[in-house]
Amino acid sequence: MPLSKGVLLVNLGTPDTPSNKDVFRYLNEFLTDPRVIDYPWLKRQLLVRGIIVPFRYKASAASYREIWDERGSPLKYHTFDAAEKLQAILKGDYQVEVAMRYQNPSIRSALQKLKGVKELTVIPLFPQYASATTGSVFDKVMEEITKWQILPKLKMIDAFYNHPKVIQAFAQNAKPFELTSYDKVLFSFHGLPVRQLKKASLVCKRDPDCCQKNFCCYSAQSYKMADLIAQELNLAKDRYEICFQSRLGKEPWIEPYTSDVIRRLSKEGAKKLLVFCPAFVADCLETIHEIGVEYNEEFQASGGERIDLVPSLNSSDTWVEALKVLTLA
Repeated sequence: MPLSKGVLLVNLGTPDTPSNKDVFRYLNEFLTDPRVIDYPWLKRQLLVRGIIVPFRYKASAASYREIWDERGSPLKYHTFDAAEKLQAILKGDYQVEVAMRYQNPSIRSALQKLKGVKELTVIPLFPQYASATTGSVFDKVMEEITKWQILPKLKMIDAFYNHPKVIQAFAQNAKPFELTSYDKVLFSFHGLPVRQLKKASLVCKRDPDCCQKNFCCYSAQSYKMADLIAQELNLAKDRYEICFQSRLGKEPWIEPYTSDVIRRLSKEGAKKLLVFCPAFVADCLETIHEIGVEYNEEFQASGGERIDLVPSLNSSDTWVEALKVLTLA
């Protein structure tokens, strides 16, 4: 008897291997997505294929090789580990599959395994909604599902930045760290171009009051999530700051930039920083390498001693319980 319910967990993606060739292929697919770099087609293709990827892929491949381990890509295997745990909790009533928005396993291949289910829950693994992440996943899922003759009852989770179990899971990961021993705690979120924020919200004012209250906005969702984690940790307002990493290009992105905050804090005499990355539910290049290596080196070069990274949710029991609640809601 075919299963009646399916769950599709979708993460951003990862190269198949850390080789130059596979990273080149991954970056081209990722950055030519019109929701990621939202320029007209020709301008986007020339920029990505002619400038960004040719000048970036070898360095990116070298960084991927530094985080690759015996199990492969951390982002991929952490996602599969969480899916395996979720499958065990949901038991035989559900079939849980994993897909990557870019590269493998593809959304198409994962959906093929779920073809025929009567109900389908799609969970893009991004706590905050952004057109470049969750929106792109929704686009691709609908592109594939609309080809089916029989469409399932469809539920798509657009965000979970304020879900109590998710907040609890991030806070629990900080338990091994003595918070009072750090000069500052940073909540570093992945950045977005300001242009995309304005396109996504007709009421975008780009001022602190708007950015923290307009909860249709990626920036506001990020601020709210950081505040909720801080409250769970009983962390006073003056003990933490919110910033945004991974800027690409010269146009304005959401500020303050993580690198600027780190340099400022080092000049102010900070020696130890603790960093959360609540835009990522699985450790990946942006957490392990960008924060743990690149920003750590930058901080030390500016006079600081070290940056410690709070692990992401990966496949923690509380995170898997949150996925269960999102599935069953």
